[in-house]
Amino acid sequence: MKNKTEIVNIFTRKALGLTFVLSAAALAFAQDKAGVSGIIVNKKNQPVPYASVTFSNKANKSLSDAVLTDEKGLYQLQLAPGEYDITVEAIDYKKSVISKNIAGPGNIGALSIEAEGTSTLNGKTTELQGVVITATATKPYKVELDKKTYDPSQDIVSKGGSLQDVLTNVPSVSVDTDGTVSMRGSTNVKFLINGKPSSLLGIDDGANALQSIPADQIERIEVITNPSSKFEASGTSGILNIILKKSKKVGFNGSVVGTLGYFPRTSLNANLSWRKNNWTWFVNGGGGYTENKTKNNAETTYHTLNFPKIDSIKGTPNVPVHQYQNSINKTYNKNYNLSAGFVYDLSEKTSINLTGLVRTFEGDGNELVNTYDSFYKYTGNSSNPWSLLNPYTLRDSKTTFNNLAFQGDVGLDHKFDDNGQNLSLSLSLQRNRSNNNADILESVDGIASVQDITRRHSVSKTIIGKADYELPLGEKSKLEAGYRLDVNDNTYDNLVNSTSNNPLISNYNNNTDYREMFNAFYVQFRSKIGNFGYQLGLRDEVSNVKINYINQNPETPPINKTKNYNNLFPSVFLSYDVSKNNQILVNYSRRIDRPRSFFMVPFPNYTNNQNIFEGNIDLNPSYVDSYEVGYNITRKKFTINPTLYYRHATDDTKMLVYRPDERERVFYTKPENLGNDDRYGLDLNFTYDPFAWFKIMGSVDLFGYKTTGIASYVTKDVDGVNQTRYLDFTGSGFSTRLRLNTTFRLDKTLSVQLQGFYRGGQKTASQDRKDMYALNFGASKTIWKGDGTISFNIQDIFNTRGMEVYNYSNDYTRSSFMQWQPRQFSISLTYRFKQGEKIEQPKRKKDINSNENKDDQQGPM
Repeated sequence: MKNKTEIVNIFTRKALGLTFVLSAAALAFAQDKAGVSGIIVNKKNQPVPYASVTFSNKANKSLSDAVLTDEKGLYQLQLAPGEYDITVEAIDYKKSVISKNIAGPGNIGALSIEAEGTSTLNGKTTELQGVVITATATKPYKVELDKKTYDPSQDIVSKGGSLQDVLTNVPSVSVDTDGTVSMRGSTNVKFLINGKPSSLLGIDDGANALQSIPADQIERIEVITNPSSKFEASGTSGILNIILKKSKKVGFNGSVVGTLGYFPRTSLNANLSWRKNNWTWFVNGGGGYTENKTKNNAETTYHTLNFPKIDSIKGTPNVPVHQYQNSINKTYNKNYNLSAGFVYDLSEKTSINLTGLVRTFEGDGNELVNTYDSFYKYTGNSSNPWSLLNPYTLRDSKTTFNNLAFQGDVGLDHKFDDNGQNLSLSLSLQRNRSNNNADILESVDGIASVQDITRRHSVSKTIIGKADYELPLGEKSKLEAGYRLDVNDNTYDNLVNSTSNNPLISNYNNNTDYREMFNAFYVQFRSKIGNFGYQLGLRDEVSNVKINYINQNPETPPINKTKNYNNLFPSVFLSYDVSKNNQILVNYSRRIDRPRSFFMVPFPNYTNNQNIFEGNIDLNPSYVDSYEVGYNITRKKFTINPTLYYRHATDDTKMLVYRPDERERVFYTKPENLGNDDRYGLDLNFTYDPFAWFKIMGSVDLFGYKTTGIASYVTKDVDGVNQTRYLDFTGSGFSTRLRLNTTFRLDKTLSVQLQGFYRGGQKTASQDRKDMYALNFGASKTIWKGDGTISFNIQDIFNTRGMEVYNYSNDYTRSSFMQWQPRQFSISLTYRFKQGEKIEQPKRKKDINSNENKDDQQGPM
């Protein structure tokens, strides 16, 4: 294991090269702005088309910008917060200058100008001074017909963090201590990057992948709890679509963010873009280093104490009584990411986009597991055949891992006319390679007993082709149709060398090819009649899955499995506008939960000789019918979005934990299709801004659950006789998830934020999961006349974020506690920049509309 100094030196040599290049490039660029819009009118309150509106920043001229209004007198552009002189000029109108304070994104309202010939005090141009208007900030959370959108720009606590930190604050989403993401209490969440599966989030990467995406590169997160037929049908809990930043600003723009924290945590990321004429270029990249310490405690009490008769015993079986384990796993991670691409407008109605990305993370870890056993050992002595032993076992596990992902995307967007008839074509090629190695030495009472060496290598290759077509039918109707092809090839190569006498070791030396191909077609129609809107959709997915499993056990023949599915997935979305910004939403969709690829590999991963994961090649998909009834009301100071939901899953996948031999302390975990799962509840999200300096955002998820399913397995009892045991997954109850964010603006440049969450417990016949809560703190201050921001945050102030679970079985009871991350704090510095070159303004109406259309047509970035 490298010491910390060596690791930091390695990180410095490898990461700071990229960091220096990005930082040097950043000096040529300028500040990342927020959206500001408004309208120019005359004294009769009529719109003034094609007026020139110039915003001159009083403190920093390089932050100035200009725009032309459209035919309706409307304009929009990107500005940094600050004091501005706004100059408005138009043919046949007098020049007007108005002073405004732009404090954030939003609509600054109407600016009025006078026509030529209107009398003034001195017969000259009137200059209006001293009018200060503070723009209303956009709300971080909004509701649309088929999704909810979260804007993390106002999330102070996650500044300088990762995607995992941002997700902890997204309404309807929860993140467990081990990085597991769930929506409304269910973990089957589908992740998309810019609308498609991505190598940024590999198949088996888990929390490492979530931490490799910087929070500063995320523009917004779309929460789709009930996806329409346009989306792929997998992800029964819903879809999280991560939209990465792109720029609509003319000229050079960007930002650089650096972070330092403890546990040791460093990162430097840059977001750069350049847009001029028909070209839009961008590059996002950076790197980071983190250390982490995970704690696990488990206590197991065995109930099997009926000792076998002496004459029936063959050998010297051990009868376990009690076991206590505690472990600390320290990991050291480095991650780098770089994405770049461009959009080029071939014409006013056609554009192409090309994007490439590479992401890598690597590290090593050291886990020490202390095990204190109590068990009876048969001695053969007729007067005292059983002796109570208390051996102490130490397992020292040294691991290394690395992951490298590539992705290339190309797209074509074409507008047939100005009425909304569009065609979008895209192709994505992805490759993800992962290596996980472990050297494990186990000793009993200080004497080496077992040595395990594991080597796991996996490669995932993906091709995704899409075609989407939109056809407006009248002013209020639209027909959408499309096709999608997914081809996924996964290969797993496992090697295990062990000195233990586990007869299944040879099965874990295997090679597996897993290939799945999906062909999907969809059509959906949306329309509106008065205040009533509807969208009807149908998706057909044809699935083909092939598994070829070969191991080195001569007693286990190769396994070849092929599965074919053809399923229809309808969706219905209804809406009724009670009044302006006051809407009722009703929807239904059918979804599928396909097994993860390594769940279907018979022996995918050998961890140690006491905890073994066993795949299930016969695992089938689970199907979910989901219903929602929601209400949304938006006002100037508050928004409320309550949603009643019900979700019914059939053939639900559950994890069976069992002992195949009650004389041993070896636990097996295996996924099984067991029974049904029903979820129902109220998901309430709200924002409230009682004062300009005080904002509240919260979410409440009150849900009931009912699970059914009984698993059977065969185990050897203490006499060595096969017995059939049953594990009951039936259970019902009620649980809660609460989240509350409060933001205080102490002055124009300083804000603080408190985040709190609570997750209630859940209980079934075989498991009791206790509740959990945590509190986070963040502070942010704007510096350098708006060019910079310094942020400080503390994650888990009281160090309470831990998961406590009790498991019950016929022959044992186990309590466990797990804390994946202890309390952490960090400080980050953001610098926003823009090159001070003169920006050419559009001369004609056609140019303005063309630029706006190009923004909307940009491909994934």
